[in-house]
Amino acid sequence: MKRIGVVGAGAWGTALACVAARAGDEERAVSLWAREEEVVKSISATRLNDLYLPGIEVEKNVTATNDYADLHDVEAILFVAPAQHARAVMKDLATNMDKPVPLIICSKGIERGTLKMMTEVIGEVAPEYPQAILSGPSFAADVAMGMPTAVTLACSDAALGAQLQQVVGLATFRPYLSDDPIGAELGGSVKNVLAIACGIVEGKHFGESARAALTTRGFAELVRLGVAMGAKRETMGGLSGLGDLVLTCNSKQSRNMSLGFALGQGRSLDNILGARNSVTEGVYSAQAVVALAKKHNIEMPIAEAVDAIISGEKSLDKAIIDLLNRPFKSEV
Repeated sequence: MKRIGVVGAGAWGTALACVAARAGDEERAVSLWAREEEVVKSISATRLNDLYLPGIEVEKNVTATNDYADLHDVEAILFVAPAQHARAVMKDLATNMDKPVPLIICSKGIERGTLKMMTEVIGEVAPEYPQAILSGPSFAADVAMGMPTAVTLACSDAALGAQLQQVVGLATFRPYLSDDPIGAELGGSVKNVLAIACGIVEGKHFGESARAALTTRGFAELVRLGVAMGAKRETMGGLSGLGDLVLTCNSKQSRNMSLGFALGQGRSLDNILGARNSVTEGVYSAQAVVALAKKHNIEMPIAEAVDAIISGEKSLDKAIIDLLNRPFKSEV
């Protein structure tokens, strides 16, 4: 594939545009669509995305644009729009395309209100576009700098999945194929909520033992929900499940963990979000994750505690006390 599009020029989208540019030969061209005109001007003038990924040079064969029409003839698209805006962005994109092309969905989240995964949202808006999911333990800065990373590329069509591996596959960016899009997508969405909880533990100085326990019990919640929704246990234990959870719950480089850390230190949610220019998906997915758990009759007490804190239903300290005073149960 010689022409690749990337929709969404935040830190992750910009990093993936660099990956797609490096993964092709010298004839490959990558069009990076950005909502913000300042991002387009910055990349065009300096090869830097100063707003979202400062200090890292964008590949020369990446062209930034804020016009969907510039993606009209691409052969594949990496879709990296924020989850809560995915529906609107896909509608606009589809109207400017010459024909349907494969989408690698890289957005992580669940649409509030509808409780739909990104595959479902895009499937409703543009059902003729073939889909794959890219998810796994990966920080944008690490990926953009070429540090070794491994992710899951999940696609129901094995032949298409193998073809899309070549769109992003590098020695330092290794996409492992999976035939379980549900599991890959769910892991990337739920781990953001659980990372907020681990950040709170860190911010409250509860210690490493508490964080390890929370991560493990959070993983149990993720597996329960995933299996109930038709995901495979192997996927939950793979890169897009356990792998992504471990990374996100153990580094303040994660926007979700760092938000939880700030909450644990006593800052208000509005204050934290007001100081950020990037989306913290766990804040917007918490309510949807809890609603999905109730829909499938699954207990997810850690996710419920995060949702109660985010929504203002409970104070942080009250949510912690309620969680610690749950009845003792079997681990399995």
